[in-house]
Amino acid sequence: MRRFPFFYLPLHSKYFITDMKIENSIVSAVVAGVKTLYGQDVPEKTVQLQKTKKEFEGHLTLVVFPFLKISRKKPEDTAQDLGCYLEKNLPAVVAGFNVIKGFLNLKITSAAWTELLADIHADGQYGFVPVTDGSPLVMIEYSSPNTNKPLHLGHVRNNLLGWALANVMAANGNRVVKTNIVNDRGIHICKSMLAWLKYGNGATPESTGIKGDHLIGDYYVAFDKHYKEQIAGLVSQGMSEEEAKNEAPLIKEAREMLVKWEQGDPEVRALWHKMNEWVYAGFDVTYKALGVSFDKIYYESDTYLEGKEKVMEGLEKGFFFRKEDGSVWADLTKEGLDEKLLLRSDGTSVYMTQDIGTAKLRFQDFPIDKMIYVVGNEQNYHFQVLSILLDKLGFEWGKDLVHFSYGMVELPNGKMKSREGTVVDADELVAEMIETARKMSEDKINKLTDLTEEEAGEIARVVGLGALKYFILKVDARKNMLFNPAESIDFNGNTGSFIQYTYARIRSILRKAEEAGLQVPEHLSVAAELNEKEIALVQMLSEFALVVKQAGNDYNPSCIANYCYDLVKEYNQFYHDYSILREEDADKRLFRLVLSANVGKIVRLGMGLLGIEMPERM
Repeated sequence: MRRFPFFYLPLHSKYFITDMKIENSIVSAVVAGVKTLYGQDVPEKTVQLQKTKKEFEGHLTLVVFPFLKISRKKPEDTAQDLGCYLEKNLPAVVAGFNVIKGFLNLKITSAAWTELLADIHADGQYGFVPVTDGSPLVMIEYSSPNTNKPLHLGHVRNNLLGWALANVMAANGNRVVKTNIVNDRGIHICKSMLAWLKYGNGATPESTGIKGDHLIGDYYVAFDKHYKEQIAGLVSQGMSEEEAKNEAPLIKEAREMLVKWEQGDPEVRALWHKMNEWVYAGFDVTYKALGVSFDKIYYESDTYLEGKEKVMEGLEKGFFFRKEDGSVWADLTKEGLDEKLLLRSDGTSVYMTQDIGTAKLRFQDFPIDKMIYVVGNEQNYHFQVLSILLDKLGFEWGKDLVHFSYGMVELPNGKMKSREGTVVDADELVAEMIETARKMSEDKINKLTDLTEEEAGEIARVVGLGALKYFILKVDARKNMLFNPAESIDFNGNTGSFIQYTYARIRSILRKAEEAGLQVPEHLSVAAELNEKEIALVQMLSEFALVVKQAGNDYNPSCIANYCYDLVKEYNQFYHDYSILREEDADKRLFRLVLSANVGKIVRLGMGLLGIEMPERM
């Protein structure tokens, strides 16, 4: 039977195996036991260990079915043989066993768990793989905003996913470059520019007090409003709706402006630069509030010409073909797809051309080993095609590019439409979350009588943003999600606030311990008999490294989020049932202090991967 790699096992099933140190010792002993008992060598990969189901006694379960042909015994008898062997020959690890059919449930000694906690305690970055100069370089693209509107809820999910994925990939030992491609050209940009010229009266962010991206977004909405009025007027005069859409004066002027932009008209370009700078300043404020940033930003106004050049190069090499109208296409029928337009008949580029140009510049700037695009699932086909085209054009990572495809954020009242001004604005959302956190946590924060107003405000910011980020990131990215701010801040249940509150509780315990003269030692060295809840916590702590690895392999930050919730839920049950500072046995008290400190550490590391801050007090 094939032994599946541990990081492919269901993450929160009860079969997730523990730290490799204990596992390795058992695997080696089982191999030796089969040789001793049955006289035959077996490869280590045949040894299957699982986390014991909660309804059974034990911590790790050995599946004995792979050894039945060798033992020529019943499953129960084979398990009994191996259990006795392990108990006798591995006493430092195996304290006892029981047999359930073909499954050998092993009880691990308190000493082994204590030693495991000591190892975790000694490693400040437990679960993270160090990054070296020779580590693979992974580039992650996320955000990808348009300069005709502010960021909205959909962008929030994109940015939070991109940031978390970048952290997860770095934690798995990769060098990571976080990049953004800004859509700063095209007809939609000209719509905002034209509307500002017609209806803006020279308004600026400074003169209006309106954030730059919001100001430009208002004119994008204004364009759509006046455009619809013109369409209605033309339809009332006898035109069809389709004709009216093409003949409306506003859309004609916007198209003329786009042509002027393409030709480098000085006035149009100057206006474009000015308005884009307003938008970028606004974006920077939003990015800072969300806690995300980029190592390199590309602009489509720079990349589309590079893409056209690359397409023409592919045309010369016979990768692409030109139709009678002059347009350039890629024939992907051999790949099971269709023909894909790369350049229009008038020579203008399409999104695919721009992505090819961006890829060219990125490949020049960085020795990319893997490229990950964080883009919504409505672009699945686009990236399937892009991968094929980049491979044809000679980009080494093109064939294996990753489209981190995520579902849309849905709202109780329907879909968002930027041009109609019905989006959930990112800045307003952040402000609302912080205010909601302030109101919902007033009772808790007010108990901290020594807090200044500024400190209370900072706690509200951390809790509000933590609630927003966790609510979005706990959901498998591939799924559509319904966002409800009111449900995201709750100090009970699967929320960021619950996890943060537990972390603050742990920090409070450690401060009280220090005040009582109890120091968490640098190295753990005690001989205490552990209860099952303590063992369960150590076992869960050890799984963090495997969770981080799975999150990286599956490109799934939600693994981290849900692991953190399970961990603090387990800790709270332990905290409810057992005393820590009032424990009379000195070794047990010290063990529980170290255990608490490491639960706090792992929660901080895990939530940190998601971009979520942990408050020292709450």
